[in-house]
Amino acid sequence: MVSTTTAPIIDMPPASGAALVLESFTLSYGGRAAVAPTDLAIPRGQVTAIIGPSGCGKSTLLRGLNRLHETVPGARTMGRVLLDSIDIYGPTVDPMVVRRRIGMVFQQPNPLPSRSIEQNVAIGLELVGVGRLARVRTVAESLQRAALWDEVRDRLDEPATALSGGQQQRMCIARALAVDPEVLLMDEPTSALDPIATLRIEELIRELARDYTIVIVTHNMQQAARVSDYTAFMTLNDQGVGQVFEAGPTRTIFTAPKSRRTEDYITGRFG
Repeated sequence: MVSTTTAPIIDMPPASGAALVLESFTLSYGGRAAVAPTDLAIPRGQVTAIIGPSGCGKSTLLRGLNRLHETVPGARTMGRVLLDSIDIYGPTVDPMVVRRRIGMVFQQPNPLPSRSIEQNVAIGLELVGVGRLARVRTVAESLQRAALWDEVRDRLDEPATALSGGQQQRMCIARALAVDPEVLLMDEPTSALDPIATLRIEELIRELARDYTIVIVTHNMQQAARVSDYTAFMTLNDQGVGQVFEAGPTRTIFTAPKSRRTEDYITGRFG
């Protein structure tokens, strides 16, 4: 039975099997709430999709999972985000360490234009002082994981901007993987790509889920259904604040949602 309650309906694995656990996590900018209190467990070694209409706070919530929002003046959080039972917002936790353990891939490929393909992938390794030989080895391994090595192995010294859009996005994924994260956040990673490049990224996401926990924001419900194991549906609540209204196994969300708001969005009644 579909419920009309506005209380979140969360059907996720227990926290013991989660890579990330959100406890009453909220996020605001300049005193204005952007994400309502959220309790959510992101299952380890799975793909979790965050879906919902534009402007409901999906990307904002994602950025809060590795403290990237702190680059925006006036941003403030409450509650906790636990990574292996450690609050990433704890007073002694270095945000740079958090961002190495929880990597991010953005909507638009963002290669460093003045750097080669190899240098782009190695930038995070340089920042933490990894030696040249180790960097070379890790760059090759990361490009292999991102399914790009065979296409660029003889072009590593070329500018990264010489790659196609889909190749640039896979290079950005390789760059995130190079520092050996535990969790990979992806903010609409295929929205700027053509259908063929999109399919390749989707295949890559499923391959990477064997070794990483992945959280993907997507405006494409068909994509969420194809690549994710779990789905969280967000939309604006009656106060105009982004809220997770339902979360659970993807098959359930798309075929038998329990929240009326989720059903209305999935069936195209709004959004």
